[in-house]
Amino acid sequence: MKVRIVRLIAIGLLAGALGGCQTGSIDTTMTSAFQANAQGSLADRKIETGQKQFAAGNYGLAEKNFRAAVEATPDNGTAWLGLAASYDQLGRFDLADRAYAQLLKLEGAKASILNNQGYSYILRGDMKQARKVLSNAHALAPDNIVIEGNLKLANKA
Repeated sequence: MKVRIVRLIAIGLLAGALGGCQTGSIDTTMTSAFQANAQGSLADRKIETGQKQFAAGNYGLAEKNFRAAVEATPDNGTAWLGLAASYDQLGRFDLADRAYAQLLKLEGAKASILNNQGYSYILRGDMKQARKVLSNAHALAPDNIVIEGNLKLANKA
């Protein structure tokens, strides 16, 4: 009987406390932080799935996942790079150019970005532009063998 009375008092105190709450005074800082973290987690999962799909040659599925990551976190350079590379493999160079432009705006002219962009020009057969972009990448990372290989490929044509 004594336990039951204590429970009733506790329930009454809780109901009174909740009854006095007003939604206008709720601190939404934690809610916003939780939402941002959830979006980040979604983007991370989409990027990971996109990378796996890309490696498996499933470029359409890779594009879908990278696009979802970009939509969840528009300032995520990894998502933009994956999206651009997926568009390259799908032959959607118009969309790849837009993704590279956004990526360069976000992260600046990094060797890895310029290398991918240069390879994009190789894929579309524009060796003049490929050489130009890859030369800039090579200047930033002269010891990078991937960039060097792509530059040699562009110079052969």
